[in-house]
Amino acid sequence: MLSVELHTHSSLSHDGRDPVEHLLEQAESVGLDAIAVTDHDEIAASLDAVEQAPDYGLIGIPGMEITTAVGHVLALGVREAVPAGLSFEATLDRIHEQGGIAVVPHPFQSSRHGVAPHISRETLATADAIEVYNSRLLTGRSNRKAERFAIANDLPMTAGSDAHIAEMVGQAVTEVDTDDRSAAGILDAIAAGHTSVVGRRTPWHISFRQAAGGAKRRVLRAIGEWL
Repeated sequence: MLSVELHTHSSLSHDGRDPVEHLLEQAESVGLDAIAVTDHDEIAASLDAVEQAPDYGLIGIPGMEITTAVGHVLALGVREAVPAGLSFEATLDRIHEQGGIAVVPHPFQSSRHGVAPHISRETLATADAIEVYNSRLLTGRSNRKAERFAIANDLPMTAGSDAHIAEMVGQAVTEVDTDDRSAAGILDAIAAGHTSVVGRRTPWHISFRQAAGGAKRRVLRAIGEWL
């Protein structure tokens, strides 16, 4: 059984703070086996993390969080960026063309670009897996709704910390039942549904700090581009 963190953001994300080295250090310190850096519409830092992961005793999984026309989708196992703005269906096609898997994060949280309000349940069920525990929760209602949907549609279930600062890596972990200590082996096991989820809520003051820090960084970057 491998402990895997599938949803993190580095400083390459518009709302992330820390370099990949800090994410990897945290993953090592909390005893994870594998980590995916999934920046918003960027993949360079994730590929860097894959290269550095063995130095920290970790398996690096390449990936990104894609902003589709209807919301966010995690692409795991891809090594080329999938363009933002495509339809949900076209995005999944692009992920599968690279041999990756598509995991839908926080699908029922419309305030955080969840896709469920904008597509049919049949379309949502074409994903390879559903993130049923996102640690950045308020009441947990959206997580419970995601879990019920995954169970009803016999879809694999994952968890993710959705960490935008290094300290939150490992808050929510997908336990993957496999002896194959490779990115491909882990993703195959996830797609086959050999998973269980373990998660803790991100403290509300840290969620606020992550959101506020992300907003500040977006403003500073916009000013820098304008200048």
